[in-house]
Amino acid sequence: MSQVRIAPSMLAADFANLQRDIEMVNNSAADWFHLDVMDGVFVPNISFGMPVIKSMAEHATKTLDVHLMIVDPDRYIDTFAQLGADILTVHLEACTHLHRTVQSIKQAGMKAGVALNPHTPVSALEGIIHELDLVCLMSVNPGFGGQSFIESTYDKVVALRQITDSKKVNTIIEIDGGVTSDNATALVEAGADVLVAGSFVFRSENPTETIASLSKQVNP
Repeated sequence: MSQVRIAPSMLAADFANLQRDIEMVNNSAADWFHLDVMDGVFVPNISFGMPVIKSMAEHATKTLDVHLMIVDPDRYIDTFAQLGADILTVHLEACTHLHRTVQSIKQAGMKAGVALNPHTPVSALEGIIHELDLVCLMSVNPGFGGQSFIESTYDKVVALRQITDSKKVNTIIEIDGGVTSDNATALVEAGADVLVAGSFVFRSENPTETIASLSKQVNP
């Protein structure tokens, strides 16, 4: 089994000390940066805009995993490629022509991901799973950090892993929302490859140690 990746969610970082927190992640055991982009329409919140992401990309030395929680994401695919996103994830619920959107992301030189809200069944991806580099399962309702983990996520991970195995694809399974040391091991046992952790990391007394212990816990 390949190493489970830890992706601190920068939505939970201290925006007044963003460079400090980026350097912390750079120097930690984390594997990716997870950036949640929100438009106040698809989700009831607004997060970083393009200038902030551009600055973050200039300082980040690890994979930039950008998660678009926005309507009509096709408008910005080329922009995010230019900003330096390595992975671009769009929401199934926000895409009228998902296949076209996924192809556009790949044509722009990025890996393509699709996110599912908690109520959306993983079976919705069966017809397109072979095109996807990553699936992001939301384990909270998208829009705000610090929410409680939705327990039915475990069943969705298992079901999605069954789909990827049956189709013989190497699609990465990412879990986003409410991830802590209490549920990390069970998520990996269910089939998760990437754990996005926001508040659990950035609100801890020592984020560097928290990342290291989480990584060690899921990569014994």
